[in-house]
Amino acid sequence: MLRWAFGFVVLALIAAVLGFGGIAGGAVTIAKWLFVGFLCLAAVTVVANALSTS
Repeated sequence: MLRWAFGFVVLALIAAVLGFGGIAGGAVTIAKWLFVGFLCLAAVTVVANALSTS
């Protein structure tokens, strides 16, 4: 999921350089949501791991 977020950030940067503001904004929004999703899943994994090992 983090790889997808990074890909959308790169897409947004390329679109911004080429002058496609709408596409860049959409790609940044998607990248933000994917990154937040990744952070939530990572936090759940860390907590679940901590609870299962104790």
